[in-house]
Amino acid sequence: MSAIAAAFSDHHGYLWGLSYRMTGVAADADEVVSETFARALARAPSTDRPLKPWLTRVAVNLSQDRLRRRRRRRYHGPWLPSPVSVEALMVPEAAPSPEARVGVAESLSYAFLVALEALTPRQRAVLLLRDVFELSVAEAASVLEMGASNVKVTLHRARKALAAADPGRVYREDTPERAMAALGRLLQCMAAGDIEGARDAFSEDAVVLTDGGGEYSAAGVPVVGLERIMKFFQSLMARTGPDMTMALRELNGVTVVIGAHTPTHPTQAPRWVNLVDVDEAGRVRRFYSVMASGKLTGIPVV
Repeated sequence: MSAIAAAFSDHHGYLWGLSYRMTGVAADADEVVSETFARALARAPSTDRPLKPWLTRVAVNLSQDRLRRRRRRRYHGPWLPSPVSVEALMVPEAAPSPEARVGVAESLSYAFLVALEALTPRQRAVLLLRDVFELSVAEAASVLEMGASNVKVTLHRARKALAAADPGRVYREDTPERAMAALGRLLQCMAAGDIEGARDAFSEDAVVLTDGGGEYSAAGVPVVGLERIMKFFQSLMARTGPDMTMALRELNGVTVVIGAHTPTHPTQAPRWVNLVDVDEAGRVRRFYSVMASGKLTGIPVV
């Protein structure tokens, strides 16, 4: 096996997980990894040193380019990441302590990926390499071709921007279980038409974010406030076709709802994924609905 083929086998998952966290789009991660190895085949450094740092630099640079191009384009409504299975996300090679394991799990969470959108591409790269993939300052500086002091300053600003983007975001070891319980409670209330019960499942500062990608009808702005959220859900249920099917799956480390129906109008999405994030009391603080077809390509059909 050639050195390049061995590197592809050894580091494919790692590079995909890094590229997905960088771009927030599974399809972009696929293309970044393919392009990274194409460049390795064409002009990998002729050295006896490990290829992983070089591959990381190429993948990060390609991801930053895609992130910048995507942000220059106009997008209809809130932009949400692609939901993916945890199996598709390679975690750091060693997470021995409970704190490290929780940190890895948080980096897979949907709320974390949404909050990352508040960072610049360079801040995003520094934060992921240092806080998620645990590169040293010197290693991150080498990958990003930055000075060590610049890495430290950028990381400080990135952490500050991440905290400010979603101050209520709290991840604990039992967050997946609490999110699953909250989602189950909400689904039961909606199925029974229990609007008051559904209201109680949400926190006072809850926000609903929907992403139709400009293809399908979705709220063009975040839905804020319990009254507006309840009206939104009532309107949503009224538009759902009679043949709706739903299934529970695990994506981004939590239980989600994958739904499908036969649309009665071209603006209605035929498929969607609903995810929730919860507060410390176990109430829904963020409800995400992804309908854009390009973000659901890897999601199983129900």
